[in-house]
Amino acid sequence: MNKPILLTVDDDAAVSQAITRTLRRHYAQRFRILRAESGSTALETLRELKLSGDETALLLADHRMPGMTGAELLEQSIELFPDARRVLLTAYADIDAAIHAINVVGLDYYLLKPWDPPEEKLYPVLDDLLDDWLAHYEPPFEGVRVIGHRWSARSHEVKDLLTGNQVPFRWLDVESDAEAQQLLAASGSPAAPERLPVVVLTSGEVLEAPTNEDLAARVGLLTRAERPFYDLTIIGAGPAGLAAAVYGASEGLRTVVVECRAPGGQAGQSSRIENYLGFPSGVSGSELARRAITQARRFGAEMVTVQEACALEARGSARVVRLANGAELSSHAVLIATGVSYRRLDAPGFEEFVGRGVYYGASLSEAQRMLDQDVYIIGGANSAGQAAMNFSRHASRVVMLVRGPSLTTSMSHYLI
Repeated sequence: MNKPILLTVDDDAAVSQAITRTLRRHYAQRFRILRAESGSTALETLRELKLSGDETALLLADHRMPGMTGAELLEQSIELFPDARRVLLTAYADIDAAIHAINVVGLDYYLLKPWDPPEEKLYPVLDDLLDDWLAHYEPPFEGVRVIGHRWSARSHEVKDLLTGNQVPFRWLDVESDAEAQQLLAASGSPAAPERLPVVVLTSGEVLEAPTNEDLAARVGLLTRAERPFYDLTIIGAGPAGLAAAVYGASEGLRTVVVECRAPGGQAGQSSRIENYLGFPSGVSGSELARRAITQARRFGAEMVTVQEACALEARGSARVVRLANGAELSSHAVLIATGVSYRRLDAPGFEEFVGRGVYYGASLSEAQRMLDQDVYIIGGANSAGQAAMNFSRHASRVVMLVRGPSLTTSMSHYLI
């Protein structure tokens, strides 16, 4: 984890370098010290730190700077790092400005220049401010952050894609999370609907309304085959496809698996599976998929994700699979393990709200967001039962709508 930041701002290069050296002597073990030589440069640095997930603990700004005074900089920094401690370096003639900053900016302290010797005039003040900041400091999440609208179908698709591919991320609702607004401000653009969802990568790079393929590539998923020819191409990465990948690759076959969304299939969305061979205490669908993927990769199988197979043809002894993006995979044999897809409910209003309150499949990414809400589950087989058990830990009420007279004809006994 990166150390929290101490940022100094002074337009005099010699002074800026001197105070940076002074701070590093005393604080380098616990903090990272950065410097800027103008207010605008400091604001740009703060935006980059916000997007990259770094935390700023303290801003130490000289008041008399051209273009933007230190007090103006500290005021504008509040939107990005509201909890950072703010200190203004002033001359004796600027005391009125410092007092005004205390009232307007919430300035924590002002220091009169010169600040030598630092052991008497600088370190004691900053020590108190930083100790207070550290007492309330919670380390930031170091992963992908997704900013979107709860009732956006595309935002839901992005969350499902990351969850299914086991990419750690943090969801930030644009309407209710202050951090979402801070990140959007740091990226320099408002929360226009056409921009959402916005994905902030761990590097600080910002993706606006990315396609599935672009997002998958940026978070490190394999979206292109690495070989020109394979012994075996498997279409579908549910339990059957992943098992075939393990068996094929373990026998030395050059094996590639193509999955249009995320490995695990319908089973991968299950919160708990208790009747799967080899797991006497049960296993979550995501954990089952993770273990299978790890096993297949250990034997050398490739996983090409977020790619849809749309055509198959024979070219001599080769079988060629064409993907939706135009790429082709050639192999001696093709195994189709595409499983099933949900039947769409033909009832008024349902299609309009798919991904915006109506969902096919019980994504684990949604369960905790159902706190104190009513959830209706349509269906009476095992997937519905597993979803009901999972949502019941969060929702205020779970209601199952079942067409049949009982669950006994469609659901395993342990779930009933």
